[in-house]
Amino acid sequence: MASPSLLLAFTLLALWPLGHASLMLTLVNNCPYTVWPAIQPNAGHPVIENGGFALSSLTHRSFPAPTQYWTGRIWARTCCNYADDHFSCATGDCGNRLECNGLGGVPPATLVQFTLHHGDTDLSSYGVSLVDGFNIPMTVTPHEGKGVCPVVGCKANLLDTCPDELKVRSPSGQGAVVACKSACEAFNTDEFCCRNNYNSPETCRGSSFSEFFKRACPATFTYAYDTPSLMHECSSPRELKVIFCN
Repeated sequence: MASPSLLLAFTLLALWPLGHASLMLTLVNNCPYTVWPAIQPNAGHPVIENGGFALSSLTHRSFPAPTQYWTGRIWARTCCNYADDHFSCATGDCGNRLECNGLGGVPPATLVQFTLHHGDTDLSSYGVSLVDGFNIPMTVTPHEGKGVCPVVGCKANLLDTCPDELKVRSPSGQGAVVACKSACEAFNTDEFCCRNNYNSPETCRGSSFSEFFKRACPATFTYAYDTPSLMHECSSPRELKVIFCN
C-alpha cells in the first residue's frame, strides 16, 4: 500500500495545472508522388529530424518543434532517386544526401520559413517564399493559435504556366518541367537579385517575373523586399502543418 506522503504527492500532481502542449510540426504529402522534405535551421539552431527524409504520397509525419526560439526553413525535394549508391534530386537537392543535416538546398524550390517561440506571447511566424523560385505547391496551416493565424502559401501549380525563360527541365533541356526559376537564378543580375546598389527597400523592386509569382500566389514572398498580402501574429499554436500539393 502506498504511503500517505506518496498518495499526497499523486493528488497534488493530479491537481497541478497543465502547461501548454508542445508545438508540433506536421508535414503532409498530398502529392500523387513521393517527396523528400528537407529542414534547414538558421545558423546556431539545432537540426530537426536529421534534416530530411522521404514522405510517400498521401502520408504525413509529425514531430516536436524545438521548445526554444528557433528559425529555419522547410522545402520539398522532388524527382529523387538512388543510382549506383548515389542519391540525388532534380529539385531542392542538398549535397546528394537523404538527410540534409543542416545543408541548404539547390534552387529553385518553394520554401516555408519559420521563426518559432519569439516575443512576449510565444509567437510563431511563418511564410512561404518563392524568392528562390518554385518547385511544388505548399501551404502552412496553424492550429489552435491565438491572434491572427491565417493559412498562407501557394496552391497554384506554377509549372504549368512558368515562363519559358524560367523553366527547369529534367532531364536537362528536354524532359518535363520540374521547377520554375526566380529571375535572379535565371539572369543573375544585381537588379533581379537585389544586391549591391539594389540592396534596399527603395531600390529593390518587383519585376514582370516576380509579378508572375505574385499574381498566382499573393500570400508569398516573391523578391527580397517583398511584402505578402497576409501578415500574422500567431501566439502559441499547438501545431503548424506544412502541406505539399495543397
